[in-house]
Amino acid sequence: MEKVVKKLRIESKKIVTTNGSFDILHYAHVNLLEKAKKEGDILIVLLNSDSSIKRNKGEKRPIIPQEERAKMLESLKCVDYVFIFDEDKPLNYLTKIKPDVHVKGGSYLPDRIKEEKELIESWGGKLKMFELEDGFSTTNLIQKIVDRIDLKIF
Repeated sequence: MEKVVKKLRIESKKIVTTNGSFDILHYAHVNLLEKAKKEGDILIVLLNSDSSIKRNKGEKRPIIPQEERAKMLESLKCVDYVFIFDEDKPLNYLTKIKPDVHVKGGSYLPDRIKEEKELIESWGGKLKMFELEDGFSTTNLIQKIVDRIDLKIF
């Protein structure tokens, strides 16, 4: 990762980061990533590892393993790089990358992003937040699938 970031800095690229689980990629995820990309030249997605998702969301998550989630994200034309992190928050990676802009979408809580905001601003970066798209979340999608399954089939 450090080599990639060093090269991007030498090329004077405006680096944008975002982070999340991206478990069961859906419409709101893609919209967020496309909006994030418009904030700069390069979009780096910091992807929660399987173990960090379990700590944050419970033992039944993630649905999709980290390598598969990373591959799906990498296939999107708006995503330039994906780095998997194992911590509960991406603070170490943000410190190494020092993005110009860090994007948060929908499911952020002000208390939970305070550290990220202060960190980003410490080197002159900007935190950009996009509103939640009503009705779109992985949790809602999982519930919709569960509600539609006829358990007698299994």
